Amino acid sequence: MIINRTNGVRLAAVGAAAAATMGFFSVGEANADTFVPLPGGSITQTLADSTVVTANLTDESANISPSMGSTPLHRNVWVNGKASVTLEGDGVQTAYIYPGYVLACQVDFGAGAGVDAGASVALSELATGAATIPFSGGANGGVTLGPGQAVSVDLLDQEYADPYGGEAHWGGNYFEGPSGSVSWTDSTLGVSGCAGYAQARAYVNVEVVTENVTSVVTLWGQPFSIG
Repeated sequence: MIINRTNGVRLAAVGAAAAATMGFFSVGEANADTFVPLPGGSITQTLADSTVVTANLTDESANISPSMGSTPLHRNVWVNGKASVTLEGDGVQTAYIYPGYVLACQVDFGAGAGVDAGASVALSELATGAATIPFSGGANGGVTLGPGQAVSVDLLDQEYADPYGGEAHWGGNYFEGPSGSVSWTDSTLGVSGCAGYAQARAYVNVEVVTENVTSVVTLWGQPFSIG
């Protein structure tokens, strides 16, 4: 079963800030009211049981516009994209797609990456795209972070009842069979408290479950400046 998250899930308005080195974010500055086309990406990996996993990021773009705060410390960007996954192999196959973004604020190159809001990402790993992205990065509407921090944020926000009947949230898209996808349109990312250059990078976490293997494949998009 493929769940269309564009229709069935509320896309979260999320915000966060982080710091990273100049080497990690290589794309030039994007100013307010600027449309930024992005190349997306693709990755193919073969799992231990010979299942072939292909993840694609397509139709990716960003639109940077002035924030409601109207100060240099705030950034707003609307992002668009589509993540699709195909599985090739024998037996029952299931996959979970977790799309999101890492946001960053270029202020203090020497600071650590720990944050209290969202899920922290090690800055040293961002330069190579080797960072391990949590399955739940947080979906907050306007988080302010200090310098020297990196955070991942979920794009999807699906509400469901936990075992006690309380409200819980999940940022994934589940499917069974050979393929599945999820797309997002004008999903808002907000950065507050950033006194330097703010930048972002899309990622897609794919957790694949077969009869013999459970594995995670991560696809990175291209970094881009949001002002």
